[in-house]
Amino acid sequence: MTVRLKSAQWEVFNSPSRFRTLAAGRRFGKTFLSQVELCRAAWEPGCVAWYVGPTYKQAKAVAWSGLKQMTKPYWAKKPNESELTITLVLGGVIGVRGADNYDNLRGLGLDFVVLDEYASMAPQAWTEVIRPMLADRQGRALFIGTPKGYNHFYDLFDAAQSNPDWETFRFTTEQGGIVTPEELQSAAREMDARVFEQEFRASFENLTSGRVYYAFERTKDVREVEYDPRHPLYWTLDFNVDPACSLLCQVIPPAIKTDAARLKTLGDPGHKLHVLDEIVLRDANTPQVCRAFHERTQQWVNALDDFQQMQVRIYGDATGERRQSSGSRSDWQLIREFFTRNQDVCSISEHIPNSNPPVRDRINSVNAMICNARGERRIVISPKCKQLIRDLEQVVWKVDANGNPTGDLDHSDPMRTHASDALGYLIWREFPVGPKNGLRQGVIC
Repeated sequence: MTVRLKSAQWEVFNSPSRFRTLAAGRRFGKTFLSQVELCRAAWEPGCVAWYVGPTYKQAKAVAWSGLKQMTKPYWAKKPNESELTITLVLGGVIGVRGADNYDNLRGLGLDFVVLDEYASMAPQAWTEVIRPMLADRQGRALFIGTPKGYNHFYDLFDAAQSNPDWETFRFTTEQGGIVTPEELQSAAREMDARVFEQEFRASFENLTSGRVYYAFERTKDVREVEYDPRHPLYWTLDFNVDPACSLLCQVIPPAIKTDAARLKTLGDPGHKLHVLDEIVLRDANTPQVCRAFHERTQQWVNALDDFQQMQVRIYGDATGERRQSSGSRSDWQLIREFFTRNQDVCSISEHIPNSNPPVRDRINSVNAMICNARGERRIVISPKCKQLIRDLEQVVWKVDANGNPTGDLDHSDPMRTHASDALGYLIWREFPVGPKNGLRQGVIC
């Protein structure tokens, strides 16, 4: 079998250490390396080598097809699709397994195992099940993955550096030689610094403790901003009752100098987000929020030319389609009815997701907008937005009784998280870290 590995992959492949840990950036080529390692291990008669992913479904999706393609000339018989097992002509066996039900992995001995994305597995899969399976055969192991904070993968990586039976490797995505420098530069503009360091530079970053919006700095991100009638108004809402929070914003494109620049998309990194004002009402329902919107924006409507409509883009909490803060109609139905009554002065487009994004995705998008991995700051917040500023400075990650991070937001202060949630819905929709998805769009009025 002839294979071609990149230089960084060869360094891992050629290591004689019994146990190896590889922390690598995304698209480094970890899966291909693991497949080559498994083929080598199973080439000896009677040897058993396993690829173990965080779940059975993930392991099959990531490794099974590639392993079959790589080993096809050397099959002793057709692979067992139900057991995800390949038997080679010399008698070696490769299996694909998931660590989600790790107790079911107990059984015969192993000669070699790859634990892919070990940071996403329960550590007991290794300590209680797989490690004992290597004992009688003096089996070897390769742990690979992208860091995921200071969890058990970090502990393993750290401990391995002082253990003579172990060797550690850490490579960036760029060192893998698969992703171009231009693509990495593009990603750096879309992602905040900590996430970029973790995902592409294989750095162990603490993303679930302390301040949630760590990129925000009042002295750099807060200053006076004015409504610009040349651009649409963005209204983004968090449907909470006490307090009810929404933000009035505008997306400001870069100065247009060429025809090509006019083709820039809304989420282009050159655009900036101006947060003009906030609407924060205690113990309020949606009709009251609509009236407050009308009052806050009346001066901007009056400043428009005769017969000119205010262009309003609406964003917010997807659960508003199901929730009723007043009467039998949903919050979004009440919003639509309000603008239908005011269609002579407003032209409205609706940009509501089918479901809310994962909290971490929303937060990563906000941090990237505040300050991306290239140090570019793309959000300006008016001093009027006192609750939003407090959110960005004070919202923290929740910890358990022992002080360990939980990965959830701390909601102990009822005033916190709502204004920043509203901001996150808009930013995730228009400036996501990754492609836009899961959207329900429409035009009303």
